[in-house]
Amino acid sequence: MKPTFAIIGCGKVGTALGKHLADAGYTPVGFASRSMGSARRVADVVGVEGACFEAPWDAAKEAGIVFITTPDHAIEETCRIIVKNRGIREKSIVLHCSGALPSTILSSVHSCHASAGSMHPLQSFAAENFKNPFQNIMVAVEGDEDAIQMAEAIACDLGAQPFSIRTEGKTLYHAAAVVASNYLVTLMDLSFKLIAASGVSESDAYHVLRPLIKGTLTNIENVGIPDALTGPIARGDAEIVEKHMAAIRALSPDLLTQYRTLGFATIKIALAKGTLSEDAAKQLLSIFKFD
Repeated sequence: MKPTFAIIGCGKVGTALGKHLADAGYTPVGFASRSMGSARRVADVVGVEGACFEAPWDAAKEAGIVFITTPDHAIEETCRIIVKNRGIREKSIVLHCSGALPSTILSSVHSCHASAGSMHPLQSFAAENFKNPFQNIMVAVEGDEDAIQMAEAIACDLGAQPFSIRTEGKTLYHAAAVVASNYLVTLMDLSFKLIAASGVSESDAYHVLRPLIKGTLTNIENVGIPDALTGPIARGDAEIVEKHMAAIRALSPDLLTQYRTLGFATIKIALAKGTLSEDAAKQLLSIFKFD
């Protein structure tokens, strides 16, 4: 029989966990949130009655697994309050789902002889989606040994693939995720603005660029970085780069700053690929350098 669980913090992640853990055979015993309405909504989604509580410690006290899915700034204090009010069972597992924070912020549960861990789904929860958002994604786990084992089992039951990271590496792990997800949006924004200035409508920008985007991701998967790099910097085509710079400068100094910064960083990748000569690299560096 799968363990019982409680969700403390019923936002998008808490809602998704509640629904899909229940679907996977885990038994929900408590929901608590800053708003009782949020807790009731998750309980309705999961299909249970009588499991909503005003106090988080009441929601957690019968659970074998306690998920604290509040905003990051509230996780540590919420955990301490639950512990203070004797809401953590002995030998239970307490997990948070923050990508940026380590499991050590839950260390107060050790006084209850419980285990602490973090379980971060490497997924964007920008919109509520009752299809399983955990299916086939990666989930980073770290913490106490018992917590890691439980988090790995939960991830697998949700249809995800767990992987371990070092507790002290959590911040850099999260920075990597930010670059891969958030900064990708920023990068696409730059690309869309440039192609729109060329005459392609904004509504068509993604459709036009999608095959190139997907092809590049496929190349990264198949041959890795730096071999996936193509284009004028990889070829050392300074003349084309200068034309880009002139056209973007006339369009927007802000966009030029982004293009220049990315180009500067790309030179090192091109050198690692071996298609860019040292002389061409020096020429490109002089083009990209800030005045």
